[in-house]
Amino acid sequence: MSQNPIILVIDDDTRLRNLLAKFLQDNGFEISIAKDTNEARLILNSKTFDLLIVDVMMPNENGIEFTQNFRKNSSTPIIMLTARGEIDDRIKGLEVGADDYIQKPFEPKEILLRINNVLKRSGRLVNKSFDTIHDVSFGEFIFNIINLRLRKSNDFIHLTDSEAKILKVLCENIGKSISRQKLSDLFGGIDDRSIDVTITRLRRKIEKNPKQPHYLQTVRNHGYILHK
Repeated sequence: MSQNPIILVIDDDTRLRNLLAKFLQDNGFEISIAKDTNEARLILNSKTFDLLIVDVMMPNENGIEFTQNFRKNSSTPIIMLTARGEIDDRIKGLEVGADDYIQKPFEPKEILLRINNVLKRSGRLVNKSFDTIHDVSFGEFIFNIINLRLRKSNDFIHLTDSEAKILKVLCENIGKSISRQKLSDLFGGIDDRSIDVTITRLRRKIEKNPKQPHYLQTVRNHGYILHK
């Protein structure tokens, strides 16, 4: 990985694309830009990136379709941009594997914060200190509640921002059931369906059989519980 994280911005809005690229370059990132997903694929074939910023509304193939196809072969983090705030877009973004979601127009400092958070969660910002005091173990897995990184043996497992937040709460209360309301409050009052989508994705990463979970179990009419 480059010393500075490398980001690809995919957006058909020329003005926004260029402004965002300049802002990120001024803040220490190495940036490439693409006007659509076809151009993005050509760039991706010749260069490795630490993060993609993908607009949802683009001609031909939209950002959700692109992310769904991209996720078949890559775990590179993705932040999705949209001019619309409908809940269906957010859920679709989560379902196809987006790590975070931000609505246009946005404050530049906000997207900078989100980028740094996603890069930290994915382990793409190099931080060699790993404070084992804050490690929580369940089965073969170890989750650090400070840097929000999950590993199995010596292998780190990529978590989205939402997955890491939920797992943090569960690990801090391991063996205790956590209500849906508490998890909803964690995400600013989002609906139960979005929580369920995130839980389902998290189970796929930690359970041998996600449909019959051993660690992350449902507490009927209440919420969820994480077992050691």
